[in-house]
Amino acid sequence: MDASDPLPDHPAPDNPQGKLVLLRHGETEWSRSGKHTGRTDIPLTARGEELARAAGELVRDYDFRLILSSPLERARRTAELAGLDAEVDPLLIEWDYGGYEGRTTSEIRAELGYDWTAFAHGVIRGDTPGETVEEVAARASRVLTRVLPAMAEGDVALIAHGHYLRILAAVFLRAAPRFAAQITLDAGSVSVLGFDREQPAILAWNHGPRLPLKPSAS
Repeated sequence: MDASDPLPDHPAPDNPQGKLVLLRHGETEWSRSGKHTGRTDIPLTARGEELARAAGELVRDYDFRLILSSPLERARRTAELAGLDAEVDPLLIEWDYGGYEGRTTSEIRAELGYDWTAFAHGVIRGDTPGETVEEVAARASRVLTRVLPAMAEGDVALIAHGHYLRILAAVFLRAAPRFAAQITLDAGSVSVLGFDREQPAILAWNHGPRLPLKPSAS
């Protein structure tokens, strides 16, 4: 199965009218300092809580029929502060960074001696096995199998993590998972995916609390 195929088993609606809203959790101490934060369960900072509340204002006009959150505290708390009653889906958990968990890109590059990135070079085994980009994309594909039919009924929100949501967006767009390296998501940001006729499309990307974000009229 190609990991970029969002619906391997069930056909998606040709042109679902609902929007797929991606909400990255608010700031944590590790995200602020640039540490890779995969399975480590750490809380939001005070600023992160402010960002989560502001994100709630950005999405309040959506007609959500399905709201899913990563099981990690930073995502669940973001959903709560944003006023979203989310169901936990374990498949939304962040990329398992293995031996690079808790380390910054600059630290890893200094050790390896080249311009390492997780997307280009992958991760190593540590306290956890780590995941490949393709393994994360496969998890995202399983989430989209559930999400796309729900978009025929209304909007869907996913509250999760930066790298994971970038990969999920690539899968939704039917692009290679590593396309995610070319799109960024700030802490507490809101992005919107949907369909332009039958084509999956980015409708809004990486909006922060100071930028207006309304559902598209089309």
